[in-house]
Amino acid sequence: MNVLEINNVCKHYGEYTALNNVSLMVKEQSVFGLLGPNGAGKTSLIRIINQITAPDSGSLTFMGEPMSSKHVAYIGYLPEERGLYRKMKVGEQAVYLAMLKGLDKQTAEKRLKKWFEKFEIGSWWNKKVEELSKGMQQKIQFIVTVVHEPKFLIFDEPFSGFDPINVNLLKDEMLALKNNGASIIFSTHNMASVEELCDDIALINKSKKILDGNIADIKNRYKENIFEITYLQSEINIAEVLGDTCTILESANEKNRTCVKIKFLEGDSNSLITKLLPHVSICEFKEVLPSMEEVFIRQVKENTLE
Repeated sequence: MNVLEINNVCKHYGEYTALNNVSLMVKEQSVFGLLGPNGAGKTSLIRIINQITAPDSGSLTFMGEPMSSKHVAYIGYLPEERGLYRKMKVGEQAVYLAMLKGLDKQTAEKRLKKWFEKFEIGSWWNKKVEELSKGMQQKIQFIVTVVHEPKFLIFDEPFSGFDPINVNLLKDEMLALKNNGASIIFSTHNMASVEELCDDIALINKSKKILDGNIADIKNRYKENIFEITYLQSEINIAEVLGDTCTILESANEKNRTCVKIKFLEGDSNSLITKLLPHVSICEFKEVLPSMEEVFIRQVKENTLE
């Protein structure tokens, strides 16, 4: 089931087109990567989902209903630009923001203190926000975003300013939220995190969606028949065996083994193995799939040239 469906959404600001017939679907209990270079239209789409602005045309369906202002209560949104009141105490402000999301004061305090304990930040409760580092403030905002237990979450660059330990902490919490039933839109420029966390993605560039789908399917779609092969050293020259059916990209000898990276120009992995087996003893064989960063760069460049 899709928790969110966006159908042919357009958004204009004067003569500037922010979104041009963008459609996408976010599955229930999944992490959906919303990707694109700066100025692509991601923020405009997020603002429409949050009911901050309305599309000029197109429609949104949320949990099977036409999206409306009542659905905002089901959404938790962590924006890229953080905004805490610097002079307020942390606990006081967190309770206030939780109550804005519909929690009563007692429930808000109980849930918040549980989150503060989990993040080992209980001592921050009576500190003023201005006393905290940027990373500390982001922890507070993450907690406030999820404390009302929304079924739909939007995280816009949630790891910005965090050290690796806290990045991993937030990644674990995001996956836990998904496993507990939440659906998540994750907007980031960090493609390594996309590969770790996302089930599906959409890539937007210059107001248009130029790519979407399941991560594994996309990587398979853009593979280039590149393989890494490790075999026992012998007097056989693999380049001579394969002839003009391959290009040797890398080659190295390690102890009694040879490791090569090749681009096979004729057939699939099975035909490559069939060609090699009579001549070398294969220890390891792996097809090299492109990273999401490579796919991202390739697609944006191709789209820019069009």
